[in-house]
Amino acid sequence: MIVMWIGLLYIFAQIPTTVVATTDSLSLSPPTNLKAIDTPNDRGESITLRWNLPEDLSSIEGYQIFRKSKEEALHLAGYAPMNKTEYTDELNIENNVEYQYQIRSLSPEGFVSKFSELSPPVVAYPQWFKKNEVNILIMVLIYLGLIVYFILIARKGKEIFLRRIPGLDALEEAVGRATEMGKPILYVPGIWPMDEIGTIAAMNILKPVSKKVAQYESRIIVPCIDPIVMNVAQQTVKEGFTEAGRPDRYNQDDVFFLTSAQFAYAAGVNGIMVREKPATNLFLGVFFAESLLLAETGNATGAIQIAGTDRVPQLPFFVAACDYCIMGEELYAASAYLSEDPRLVSSIKAQDWGKMAILISLFLGSILAIFGLRFILSWFSAG
Repeated sequence: MIVMWIGLLYIFAQIPTTVVATTDSLSLSPPTNLKAIDTPNDRGESITLRWNLPEDLSSIEGYQIFRKSKEEALHLAGYAPMNKTEYTDELNIENNVEYQYQIRSLSPEGFVSKFSELSPPVVAYPQWFKKNEVNILIMVLIYLGLIVYFILIARKGKEIFLRRIPGLDALEEAVGRATEMGKPILYVPGIWPMDEIGTIAAMNILKPVSKKVAQYESRIIVPCIDPIVMNVAQQTVKEGFTEAGRPDRYNQDDVFFLTSAQFAYAAGVNGIMVREKPATNLFLGVFFAESLLLAETGNATGAIQIAGTDRVPQLPFFVAACDYCIMGEELYAASAYLSEDPRLVSSIKAQDWGKMAILISLFLGSILAIFGLRFILSWFSAG
């Protein structure tokens, strides 16, 4: 009896050992032919790994990727799913540092295979040029070529045609009307700081407007919402009066800081309209909810109003309450349009040709896509 119990205890004691041994002996194979290369077309911030899948994938859930270098010991650097044969390591990769990799298979139960062979050393380094963005380079070169071409034409004295913009053509009439009535011109350069492109465009328009005001010996009022915008506006107006030969007509107090609060600024500008009764109101720059308040007050005072902004939601308010409206990118083209500088005009003309080329490509691509030809899509894709 004692021998029988000892035998049973021995059998039960061996059962867990037998199960563990069976589970632990699952033949997990690591991936083979592991290769590591510097990832092409990047700044040297990643390394790409490629390998061949093991023959038996039935017991594999994924792969653990290990990395080492002279500064760091072998450690887990990433994970790839079962059917993947490529992995990009972007974890704290440094330029000109040698890395080596090993990879092993992982089962759903958490068991792992032995390590694969150590990959040869690889170094990440930045590339001078992204070969997958050649199309962008070609487009940039074509655009620069168009700019140079139109600049050469303009320097030879040939006229470059730009589409007429009624709002800008009406500026001279608006300034002349204010001069005849003996009233000032109110110029509102928007409510955004100087680093906004719409505000920069407003400053570019302010100079030719100031020059025209000086020629007509009129007065221009420029209330500003930002101190830096005020400084730029003062210098711009001063240059305009100087180029017109009337620096004595420039009054620095007419270009001033009003307030930095949006609706307080709108209330202040409305007060100027009511008190000064300007004959011409120019709203050019970046505007938001205050646009209708300004335009309605100016309309009520009987002033001729020209507005322009690149903020599409505000355009309906200006269209409804102003005599002329400069829409969207017309605001950016206004400085070239008014100054007639060959370099600026050439840039605008080159942009027009570029837009026409894009429209033709879109139309042609739509037609070809109907017939299943999609190669034209590669012209506009990067990466």
